[in-house]
Amino acid sequence: MRASLIQIAVNEDESVNDRRARVSSLVGAEAGAADLVVLPELWTTGAFAYDLFAEEAEPLEGPTFEAMAKAASEAGVWLHAGSIPERDPEGPLYNTALTFSPDGELVAAYRKIHRFGFDKGEAVLMSAGEELVSVRLPETVLGVSTCYDLRFPELYRGLVDRGAETLLISAGWPERRRAHWTLLAQARAVENQAYVLACGSAGTHAGVPQAGHSIVVDPWGEVLAEAGAGEEVLRVEFDPARVAATRDQFPALKDRLLGMETPPRR
Repeated sequence: MRASLIQIAVNEDESVNDRRARVSSLVGAEAGAADLVVLPELWTTGAFAYDLFAEEAEPLEGPTFEAMAKAASEAGVWLHAGSIPERDPEGPLYNTALTFSPDGELVAAYRKIHRFGFDKGEAVLMSAGEELVSVRLPETVLGVSTCYDLRFPELYRGLVDRGAETLLISAGWPERRRAHWTLLAQARAVENQAYVLACGSAGTHAGVPQAGHSIVVDPWGEVLAEAGAGEEVLRVEFDPARVAATRDQFPALKDRLLGMETPPRR
């Protein structure tokens, strides 16, 4: 299976509309080169541009949905389009990730469960999602997550229980904690005996330098590919069958004694 992680640079001098158009072109350029394309978190606004969340929030089937559905269809790829600030019809904001089929159909919408910021930022401005989301592709089952989720291993256990073999993480991870990004991506791969495709962003989000360094890790924790700090497309080919082979060869998951509780409602 071929995957392309598009490490988008978010810069304040580029409008949201211009960035949508540019990202659509980047996705289109992967036609014939990728089966799956992955984008970062909140690339329309920047993950730390808190003052833009309400201003740029859109309904689920808003302008980003339309642009990404068209891009997936024209490129003929599965597209995990990163996340948007979603405004629910009843009012709350969510950090919502969208996944499209090669026909441009929305096959999954994941509202981020773990919001970053403690007592400010996303944690205050956005509501928490409540549902784990997995997507079945012909080659593998994707488990969907976003940025700060990476620090919560119980979420990934829940995704494995849903059949996940390839874990997707879209992120706007800050440069100052880049070491954690790499470490946690490898840990999630090893403990779940799954592939990890973690796509971060580049540039600066509201004054916060981004880590970049998108990474692909195999079920044994080996790094198959890693990006640099700037905007780039990280391309990798991997064999989804290695997940079952790894779990058969070293059946640690069968020795689990404790399960994951349902994430609390907030």
